[in-house]
Amino acid sequence: QVQLVESGGGSVQAGGSLRLSCAAPRSIFITSTMAWHRQASGKQRELVAEITSEYSTNYADSVKGRFTISRDNAKNTVYLQMNSLNPEDTAVYYCAGKPSWANIYRNWGQGTQVTVSS
Repeated sequence: QVQLVESGGGSVQAGGSLRLSCAAPRSIFITSTMAWHRQASGKQRELVAEITSEYSTNYADSVKGRFTISRDNAKNTVYLQMNSLNPEDTAVYYCAGKPSWANIYRNWGQGTQVTVSS
């Protein structure tokens, strides 16, 4: 299992924005679907957004129109731009990678806390 390195979490007031970043080894990044998941206190981990190696994207209904996932293959980095944040977005956010040969996310970051205050 490969460790992914996240950055960019923090605290923000409702209505604010944050951008999360996640770097991965190039050998796996370039052909992997990359995603952001989140887990709020007392809740199950959920998929927030994902982007394939061909740049197709998928979003949870709760974040559509507010969050944007993108990837920079030159930097082996995936981003999550989060706008119009609300307290319900408070959670630990995890970066994840799914190699082309896998059907589940196999590589995970350590998680970064995002806290949105009202």
